[in-house]
Amino acid sequence: MKRKPIKNLKDYQKRQRVDHLITILFRVFIIIAFFGLWELGSYTGFLSEFLVSKPTAIFDLFITYMKSGELLKHVGISLYETFLGLAIGTISGLIIAIVLYLFPKAYEILDPYLVVLNALPKTALAPVLIIWIGTGVKGIVAVSVTLSIVVTIISAYTYFIGVDKEKVRMLKTMNANKLQILTKLVLPQNYANLVSIVKINIGLAWVGVIVGEFLVSRGGIGYLVVYGGQVFKLDLVMMGVIILAVIAFLMYEVLNLIEKYLKHDKSQRKRKKKGKNEK
Repeated sequence: MKRKPIKNLKDYQKRQRVDHLITILFRVFIIIAFFGLWELGSYTGFLSEFLVSKPTAIFDLFITYMKSGELLKHVGISLYETFLGLAIGTISGLIIAIVLYLFPKAYEILDPYLVVLNALPKTALAPVLIIWIGTGVKGIVAVSVTLSIVVTIISAYTYFIGVDKEKVRMLKTMNANKLQILTKLVLPQNYANLVSIVKINIGLAWVGVIVGEFLVSRGGIGYLVVYGGQVFKLDLVMMGVIILAVIAFLMYEVLNLIEKYLKHDKSQRKRKKKGKNEK
């Protein structure tokens, strides 16, 4: 079916809203179809209920755990560890990236080491880290931090040096020093990019926390998954996986809204500046 041509801004905005609504409907349909087929497959015996459980059994278990308050306890533990790992990894990585931007020679020296650290299988080294740092929250958060900090350093530094060179030269002609260029141009230009880094780090932080909980925790979503596997209670395993997916999605969507706002604000400022220059 051929679309009608766009005649004005109002038509364009209307089409954008319709496209967005269609996207949401397709997403909802995929989720409903996935769980519907899963339930049907388990009910008919096409899927082994012992191996993959079924949505109704998982929902019943979810209600049971919610009523007992045990689920909120485990989710709270994992959220605390994830936010802590995310904050430490992201903030530390950004600080190091800023220092490396201010001292380019330091980045030149450390570049091969950062590449090697990024390539190391940190989840495989998680048991060693936990032995060094200690069991409990400290060890779990340390695993989470190691997964995100190097990625943050490399990504943030790449964004910093990718700022428009002409604007940097202009500030230098006005006798701006490196710190002034950083605070007046580089950081403001990269607010949306920094939010993108945090979005990536959400997944990495969750991976670190779950791996740590697999190894040493007595609470958390990772503990529920491991315990469910040990006692062959697959509905508990699948419940933990689904809860983890939902929480990670919600965190991602919140940051997605912040990123869109920052990009929209940036484009508005550009239009205003262009309008002033034309006057």
